[in-house]
This record gives sequence, structure tokens and C-alpha cells, in this order.
Amino acid sequence: MKKEGKRKAPPVKFQTRSAGVINKRAKAVNAKSLRGLVVRSTGSWYDVRDQEGEPWRCQLRGKFKFKDLKVTNPVAVGDGVFWEIEDETARTGIINDIVPRRNYIARKSVHKTAHAHLLAANVDQAILVATLTFPRTSLGFIDRFLVVAESFRIPSVVIFNKQDLFDDEIKAYQQELVDLYASLGCQCFTTSSMTGEGLAEFKALLQGKISVLSGHSGVGKSSLVNAIAPHLNLRTNEVSTFANKGVHTTTFAEMFELAPDTFIIDSPGIKELGLSEMDKYEIGHYFPEIRALMGTCRFDDCLHIDEPACAVKAAVEAGEIALSRYESYLSMLGGGDNRR
Repeated sequence: MKKEGKRKAPPVKFQTRSAGVINKRAKAVNAKSLRGLVVRSTGSWYDVRDQEGEPWRCQLRGKFKFKDLKVTNPVAVGDGVFWEIEDETARTGIINDIVPRRNYIARKSVHKTAHAHLLAANVDQAILVATLTFPRTSLGFIDRFLVVAESFRIPSVVIFNKQDLFDDEIKAYQQELVDLYASLGCQCFTTSSMTGEGLAEFKALLQGKISVLSGHSGVGKSSLVNAIAPHLNLRTNEVSTFANKGVHTTTFAEMFELAPDTFIIDSPGIKELGLSEMDKYEIGHYFPEIRALMGTCRFDDCLHIDEPACAVKAAVEAGEIALSRYESYLSMLGGGDNRR
């Protein structure tokens, strides 16, 4: 009897290695360096929070070696760093090294083929804010988010926002989705910054954790955060009624402190949430319902497309695996775009 499919190990390609690999002088330099936390990335400059909570503008030391990592941003928001003061009056510094990451989450680079863009590092959970209207978040996009989070071993949460816009029919459909994703081990919440629905639960979800907050522009991420932490006063914008799409308000990834030991990382609206460094035989491992049946297909290398005696296809036909999830799997397998 075949065994159930196993979870694959998370990718390590973009993980920081020992100090000596990245910076030959790292050990000596780090001994004299300050510790800090990257709270904002704007390309070549990074806002680093020192151990007293004060911000400094920092750049990378020129001797960093990242040629083999194939990332567009070697330092991510959430990274711990070793740094030194360059100009105390101007409050600028130099980053000497990166503290080894416990995890990270990345997407495909928009501008460089075969490169990845690090969204955040050292996070406790990844939260997707989705809407079923104005603008609509597709199930394909939700599934891609969950697959990416699963591949990096980061617990995921889906928040269905803008409840004040829904009629009974949409709410019934939404409950079906909540039940579906909950059955796969994903926490789901419903919220509205207009009526206050779910805000207490949202605040409790964030307490004592570092959370990366993602979602299409216009889904209401900033409004939700402002509702529970008005002192942050995050910039918001309206959804275009012409295109039913959000206007981008977040340009760079940034970390905000909601309360002591409670941080959120607000990432730009994600258009290219791709499956970085994932081959076709890996994708099914990140669908829990597909992974559970992998060992019961006739062929060990079954891709669950048109192979005979495929347990996954049989489960789809029997209604045991949601058709929408299977379609998302096929789309990812074929490199299609079902994210809109």
C-alpha cells in the first residue's frame, strides 16, 4: 500500500548563509556592529530601526556578494541586520551583514526573468485580504497565495473584506469559500472597516506577531489597519469605478508597529505572485488535498492531468476535491494566469 504524499521542505535558495560566505570580513565587522531591524525598503536605501526603536537610513556595504542568489532585493523588510553609523547628524548608516533568516516569502520579479523579489522575512503569518466585489479577488489568486505561503512554511490566513457591500447571495457564496478553505487548514475571517465587523478578531489575530499583509490594490488593507490602529494613519485610496480596480497606494514594503511586539508588513499590491523556483512536480505538494492522495495514484510521477488510475482526478469527479482548486492547480501547472 502506497504512503500518503509528504510535505516538501521549504526552498532555501534565497536564505542567507553563514556570515563568511556573504561577507569575508563579516565576523570581524559584526563584532563591532550594531543590531537593527529593516522596517522599510525603497530600493537602494533601507530604513533600519535600532535597538532603541529609532530609525536610520542605511545602504548595503559594497563588498556584499549576492551574484548567485538571483534576487532583485538582497535585503527584505523584516530582516535583522548588523550595521554601523556612517553620519550621526544625517542619521545614515552602512549595513554590514544580514542575520540568518528563519523564513522569508518571495514572488517572481516583475522586471528580471528567473529572479525573485523578496516580500518579507522572519514573519509569523501571511495574511491575504480579499474581496468578492469592488474589486473582485479571483479564486486563482487566493489559491496561488496559499500555495506560495505553504511552500515557504508560513501559516496563511484569508480575510474576506468589505462585508458591507454584500447581499445575501454573495454572503452565501462567501460562506462556501470559507468552509472550503477552512477544511484545508486555512483560517478565514470576514471584516468590514465601515461597519466594524470582524475588527476585534482581526486585531487579536495580529497580537504579538509579525504579519505580512497582502492583497490586490483596493481591497481595503490600509483601511482595516487604520480602523484598529488609527495612530498609523496609513494612506488609502478609492477603487476606480471605471475599471473596478484599486489605485496603488503602497509603493514600497514597510513594517509598522501596531503595539509592543506586534508588527505588520504592508506589501505593495501583488500583480505577479508567481511560483518562484517551483517545478511542475512540486506544485501538487502545496495543495493539501492533492498531497494527501499522491501516494495512491497508479504512477509515482502522476501529474493528475490525464494519467490512468489517478486518485486526484477521481476525487475531483466525486466532489471530494473542489473543482476550483483543481482548476487552479492545472493553471499553475501549465503556467497560465488565473490570478485576476
